[in-house]
Formats: sequence, structure tokens, C-alpha cells
Amino acid sequence: MKRQTISTSPDDLPRVAGDLLKTHPTARIFAFFGKMGAGKTTFIKALCAFLGVTETVNSPTFAIVNQYITPSSESIFHFDFYRIKKIDEVLDIGYEDYFYSGSFCFIEWPEKIEELLPPDAVKVEIIENEENGNRIFRY
Repeated sequence: MKRQTISTSPDDLPRVAGDLLKTHPTARIFAFFGKMGAGKTTFIKALCAFLGVTETVNSPTFAIVNQYITPSSESIFHFDFYRIKKIDEVLDIGYEDYFYSGSFCFIEWPEKIEELLPPDAVKVEIIENEENGNRIFRY
């Protein structure tokens, strides 16, 4: 059964980020599913902040992948596969080097490359409640 938590405002995101990482303490690959505007990038910013990243976290929409460094010099890779047209584009960037590096990988639009996700990837669903703007996180 998946865990579910609700965020009623962006102020809740550090709590949700901490809960996700504590719920999956050995996981390194996190795939974020949600509609456009659901808050995937905003949540990844909260995860990076929770892990100590101080640099600006932006969606790598055009670059496909951004790298951030934690205070302990660990890499975090942030992917945005929204613009991927063919799976070959992901093969060309050497996705395996990232996914199997032991580093955190936070993936937006993973449905575009789902067949390449490692079996132990944590799938996180972000659902916007259109009535009140709350976000439901399932992982």
C-alpha cells in the first residue's frame, strides 16, 4: 500500500520531502508523476533543500539533466524528460551512468522513459486537488 500525505501550502513541502526520504531511506531514484503544474519542480526544490543543496534548483527542461552538489559533495541529478521525443535521446545522454551511480536522481516526466527506470525506483504521484489547491503525494 502506498503512503499518502497532503500538502496544503508550499510551507508543507519540507515536511513532505523529509517524510518521503525517511520512508525510502535507501532509495536513490525517485520518479515524479503528475500533470503539468502539479508541482513536480517545486517539490524537487524542497527535496534538494532538505538534502542541503544551497544553489538554485531549476527544471532542466532544455538541458534534460541538471546536477546539484550537497554539502558533503554528493551529486544529485535532476531530470526533465518532458521534451523527449524518442527513447534514443535518453540512451544518448548515458542515462545508466546517472541511474546506477548511487547518487540521488529526481525525474520529472518519467512516463516518457518508464521502461528504462530501475525496478527499485520510487514512484511518486503528485495530484492537485482542483477545489482547494492542495497537493496529494502518494509514494
